[in-house]
Amino acid sequence: MKILQAQLAVSSSKDEVFQAVDEVCQQAVKEDASLLALPEMFCCPYETDKFPVYAEKEGGDVWTRCSELAKKYNIYLSAGSVPELGEAGEVYNTAYVFDRQGNQIAKHRKMHLFDIDIKGGQYFKESDTLTAGKDITVFDTEFGTMGLCICYDFRFPELARLMVLKGAKVILVPAAFNTTTGPRHWELMFRAQAMFNQCFVIGTSSAQNLADTYHSWGHSIVADPWGKVISQMDEKEGCQIVDLDLAEADRVRQQLPLLKHRRTDLYTLEEK
Repeated sequence: MKILQAQLAVSSSKDEVFQAVDEVCQQAVKEDASLLALPEMFCCPYETDKFPVYAEKEGGDVWTRCSELAKKYNIYLSAGSVPELGEAGEVYNTAYVFDRQGNQIAKHRKMHLFDIDIKGGQYFKESDTLTAGKDITVFDTEFGTMGLCICYDFRFPELARLMVLKGAKVILVPAAFNTTTGPRHWELMFRAQAMFNQCFVIGTSSAQNLADTYHSWGHSIVADPWGKVISQMDEKEGCQIVDLDLAEADRVRQQLPLLKHRRTDLYTLEEK
């Protein structure tokens, strides 16, 4: 399975963003990639007060454009995340995935909101305008089962493990770590989650722009089931293409059977 990650610059113009997305779709087709992955909040400035302004209901303009691009280019599209307007007017940070026919096959609402205050570093409080989701998200593709979560979600090992227990061999993580947490934890987190859960993990970030109020770390990354970094970008806008052999997850789990050796007679992890 070949994946193209697009580390896009954030723009306040949806038309500009989708012109860029169309171009990377064309690149994905030329490179024979099966799945295109976009960053967290790829078509909305990463600012809490902007989320309600840009929020759209499922099936709205951004959703429709993503669906049409997936169908037009016959690819799976992991459409980063977008501000979603909920049924009662609440706003979610929501990730959609579309199949080759443009059908929505996955939807994840970020369940761990990014509320942090680091001394001498980053302050951010998503809960000022966002509502937390509550569903663990896995979905099937022609290549196998995948999991989906968003950025801060991936810091919680229970969530990654639950996705793997539901069959995921790949976890897609649209993200936007910042320049405080990124240098410390970005690579460490992806390698650790890949190693502990013996799966591929794919973190797709927005590009860094120091003129923005939020400074993304970039460094879109792929780690394999051994915890090895297969590929990692720098902070600049661009794309990277990675070939994945999903059977490697089975081979690693057979050689080092961590999942089988869990002591479920002594402890359990269950979805509520």
